Amino acid sequence: MIACLGRIVQDTDADSIPDDDVSTLSESLGLQGTIESGGITGVAGKDFGGLYSVKPLALIKPSGSEDIARVVNAASRTSHLTVAARGNGHSINGQAMADGGFVIDMRSTEENHFKPLTIDGSHYIDVSGGALWEDVLKRCVSMFRLAPRSWTDYLSLTVGGTLSNAGVSGQAFRFGPQTSNVTELEVVTGKGEITVCSETQNSELFFGALGGLGQLGIITRARVKLQPAPDMVRWIRVVYTEFEEFTRDAEFLVTQEEGESFDYVEGFVFSNSDDPINGWPSIPLDPDHEFNPAYIPQTAGSVLYCLEVALHYRNSDRPSTVDTAVSRLLERLGFIQRLKFQLNVSYVEFLLRVKQAEEHAKANGNWDSPHPWLNIFISKSSIVDFDRTVFRKMLKDGVGGPMLIYPLLRSKWDSRTSVVLPEGEIFYIVALLRFVPKGSTVEKLVAQNHEVIKWCNKEGLDFKVYLPHYQSKEDWKRHFGNQWTRFVERKTSFDPMAILAPGQKIFKRTHIIQP
Repeated sequence: MIACLGRIVQDTDADSIPDDDVSTLSESLGLQGTIESGGITGVAGKDFGGLYSVKPLALIKPSGSEDIARVVNAASRTSHLTVAARGNGHSINGQAMADGGFVIDMRSTEENHFKPLTIDGSHYIDVSGGALWEDVLKRCVSMFRLAPRSWTDYLSLTVGGTLSNAGVSGQAFRFGPQTSNVTELEVVTGKGEITVCSETQNSELFFGALGGLGQLGIITRARVKLQPAPDMVRWIRVVYTEFEEFTRDAEFLVTQEEGESFDYVEGFVFSNSDDPINGWPSIPLDPDHEFNPAYIPQTAGSVLYCLEVALHYRNSDRPSTVDTAVSRLLERLGFIQRLKFQLNVSYVEFLLRVKQAEEHAKANGNWDSPHPWLNIFISKSSIVDFDRTVFRKMLKDGVGGPMLIYPLLRSKWDSRTSVVLPEGEIFYIVALLRFVPKGSTVEKLVAQNHEVIKWCNKEGLDFKVYLPHYQSKEDWKRHFGNQWTRFVERKTSFDPMAILAPGQKIFKRTHIIQP
């Protein structure tokens, strides 16, 4: 097998492996799944970000964990081959690519696991790492009237992909990120070992893989916590002119007990203009409702703020009961009273709300354009300064897409995972979800992202990049801070030759990992 692998690697270009060599390689690896040649134009050589492209040696479509382990073991017997797990290709900076290496298409494993369990009276679902969250949602709700507790805003992402980062949305203030809502994983490590892990079994791998950026292992199965799924959602947006009032109300809502607040809390910044993408028209939830700028005070600045909340309810609940609950919560908030927008939608429709935006973006050609997105965790102590300079000045005209900002609670995150956070109990996620407008260059928008990060560093803000991408080990050390040593030790234990996730550019492929 290794002789065959070596011959193919040496004698062929990664951009075009002959069909007969692909067949030979597949037989040599003993795969139950399939293998395809790589190539810069193929799916494995690009991602959603559209900023990078590479030439993988081959795209592997495994039948399951055993195939993935065979590929990793084969790579370990070479001096240079790497392996990257690709979920739905939604990374931004080439994190799921392997230049000259193997890319594992995790989507081919999506049907391998789907098993409900009840343990000590609590409900769980075992799902494949390659399953899409949107499919997990639909099946759990339709079959069991249950659903996972924590989500991302966009659900066409794989289970293993989001768990390798964190997975956050408007429910994370209550239940924590998705990494806080799994109790067991099956992982293929960089040693090619298939390992089941949990808080009490192989715990270093369990916590290390969660938020571990794919560096320690490839998640092939996850046991996810479930809860009863509501039927309907009252979806609401309210508008603020002052950042301090917006953050005060958002922080109030996320620090209340369950039953004393909304079930979902997010927010975003938008331009105080009639720009259809970045301004007032982006706020109404119903196309029949228009945003009337006459209600905006004359004292308003260059940007405005929208608090987005939702309340779950049952079909059996009386409308008056839902109205009363919503009114009770809203009356404590200081938004512009005449700039309130609301809509009743099903629970599944609400969670799949970004799917509609995806369909519109595909229809007008924006979905396939580059996406120089930037996601940052910023501590409460730094968020006012960030707003004053970044939102009100640098980005006052918008970014061609949503500029999300909402608070999260550190106590809902497990410090044993590989995720790194800013200090303090309350911190904010800021997501600049850029869609490249016509006439703009990607380079200019990427440069603006760099300018934002450079300014944060210069001013000494307490922040961490979420879904990070750095080019140097020094930057990675700075990112992990006092958790760097722990991260390196875990890497050494579970992927000593640095075979996995080369697109993250944290460690270099070697036979013996060096701290």
